[in-house]
Amino acid sequence: MKISVADVEYVARLARLELSAAETDLFAGQMDAILGYVEKLNELDTADIRPTSHAVPVENAFREDATQPSIGVAQALANAPDRADNFYRVPKVIE
Repeated sequence: MKISVADVEYVARLARLELSAAETDLFAGQMDAILGYVEKLNELDTADIRPTSHAVPVENAFREDATQPSIGVAQALANAPDRADNFYRVPKVIE
């Protein structure tokens, strides 16, 4: 697939980009080279390659959920600028 200057101008118009003629020519060549490389990759025989979602092995690094004692109301409110009983008091933001 050959990327033309008209294709670049169309994409630029969709993206609301204003490109100079030099930029349009430059990007047409670059996009054409990228698509040419993708077409070259499509020539590879990948029939025996297992599909993967990551280039490197990825393992879940999250710990298991476990219940723990909380810090308690007094410690949670220790640095509160304003409080009412066991709650934070904040300025009204919705009229």
